[in-house]
Amino acid sequence: MEISNLMKDRIIEYLNEGKRFDSRKFDEYREIIIEPNVSKNAEGSCRVKLGDTEVIAGVKIDVTEPYTDHEDEGTLITTVELLPLASDRFESGPPKIESIEVARIVDRGIRESKFIDFKKLCIKKGEKVYGVFLDIYPINYDGNLIDASFIASVVALLTAKMPKYDEKTEKIKYGELTKDPIPLSDKIPIMITFWKVGENIIIDPKLEEEDASDARLSVALTKDKKEFNKINALQKGGEGVLTEKDLNNIFDLAKNKAEEILEKIQKAVK
Repeated sequence: MEISNLMKDRIIEYLNEGKRFDSRKFDEYREIIIEPNVSKNAEGSCRVKLGDTEVIAGVKIDVTEPYTDHEDEGTLITTVELLPLASDRFESGPPKIESIEVARIVDRGIRESKFIDFKKLCIKKGEKVYGVFLDIYPINYDGNLIDASFIASVVALLTAKMPKYDEKTEKIKYGELTKDPIPLSDKIPIMITFWKVGENIIIDPKLEEEDASDARLSVALTKDKKEFNKINALQKGGEGVLTEKDLNNIFDLAKNKAEEILEKIQKAVK
């Protein structure tokens, strides 16, 4: 979205002075509220409020055919629907590039972390597997949709239960859940998105800061032993340049902030 030169210059001027309009530090998130199990019809669900940005993620599971190059593994399909009720920037109709991009970033961060044990979702090799459908719906948009969507998706998966499967009909019994969780590893992925505004790197921008940014980088991490030092996925956006100094700063900050987000997720799930 275009932003006036005056507003952009003012935001950059403030950041150059070490300030943000809402008095946060450059590496400080807005208040994060995580509410698991907000939907009765989903196998798993979560609402996340990140400041005034609000997102709901839901997990549904169905029986489907495996991909030909992964005949003994389940599947994951992630979709994001940018609802007009979330922002006057969004329109009804077919998915736009913005929704496709957010869905792919979330999907890649989860898939490459090996968070879901896809092999345990195989029913009959080459014929039937469980498909995990992850649907994300922004309810209100005030910046940093990527991180809010990722947190909601991870918690929805952590709280999801497998549906009952009728071996005779080879179909799911909708509305009937088992006590078994989706097969997950202990490698809970965390995504932190960094935005470059002028020469400053910030996290969790409000919408005005996001509009004023020239580049962003989403970093998906998991723990290797006791530290978040394994990067599973990177996604750059915007036309601006990220220098080597920027990247070193980003990767150092990502480790610390990932630990902070993980603690909030684990507390919410418990």
